[in-house]
Amino acid sequence: MRSICVFCGASSGRDAQYAAAAASFGRLLARENIELVWGGGHVGLMGVVADGVLEAGGRVFGVIPTFMAERELAHPQASEMVVVDSMHARKAAMADRADGFVALPGGFGTLDELFEIVTWAQLHIHRKPVGLLNINGFFDPLLAMVRHMSAEGFVKPDHVELLNVSEAPAQLLQSMRAHSAPVGDWLKQKLSPDGR
Repeated sequence: MRSICVFCGASSGRDAQYAAAAASFGRLLARENIELVWGGGHVGLMGVVADGVLEAGGRVFGVIPTFMAERELAHPQASEMVVVDSMHARKAAMADRADGFVALPGGFGTLDELFEIVTWAQLHIHRKPVGLLNINGFFDPLLAMVRHMSAEGFVKPDHVELLNVSEAPAQLLQSMRAHSAPVGDWLKQKLSPDGR
């Protein structure tokens, strides 16, 4: 992987472990010569992960919508910054640039970005790996919900495996590199009455 898109919060959260892990992940990307693709902001975990990459000599590629740039939220030290018209254009540009995706702790925007990209993987729009850096068990409730959706027949079991999950940044990268997208095209399969 030459580039990874990171989805994460525009705040740092209450637990200092979130920022520490985000900075560590940024430094790891730089050491692995992986470009950070991110939403371009300098605030919250967005700024922390970008700073981690930059401090370790890596490259960061930001995509930010005009209304955020006008509010001076863009990271001033970005290696490259693209300003787009909308949030939709932002997500599309980040997806095009990235070879994989990782979600760190965040709020509604982070989950929006994560589940759109997972849905695209489910639909075979892309076959890039998707990871969750599960800092201090942050994503445990979300993963429980994903398993519940699968148990209730709304998510196929092999689609649950689209999410690579680890608390350790290096282990997460390793699992993403080894990731193999499901081969079958469920859109062409006839669904049974229970949705499976």
